[in-house]
Amino acid sequence: MKNLACISKLALIIALWGFTATNLWAAEAPREDGSDLFMWIFLAFCALIVVAQLIPAILVLMGFVKGVKKEKVTVPPRPVDDLTSPEG
Repeated sequence: MKNLACISKLALIIALWGFTATNLWAAEAPREDGSDLFMWIFLAFCALIVVAQLIPAILVLMGFVKGVKKEKVTVPPRPVDDLTSPEG
């Protein structure tokens, strides 16, 4: 419970800091082409795509590491078939 209280306080501080930063952003003079907000939305969308592609890549890498760490499986000997000869 102590960690939950600490995390909630941290989230509150980050949220309040973010809301004060938006006031400063709104007070900034507009850019000539007016693309400031749309540029950040576009960059956030690009970051979302990159993160979405990293998740399966990490899972595949973890599976590869598990496969390398596994012990080798010994194959049991094949039964001898009496109906065929090695000559064909």
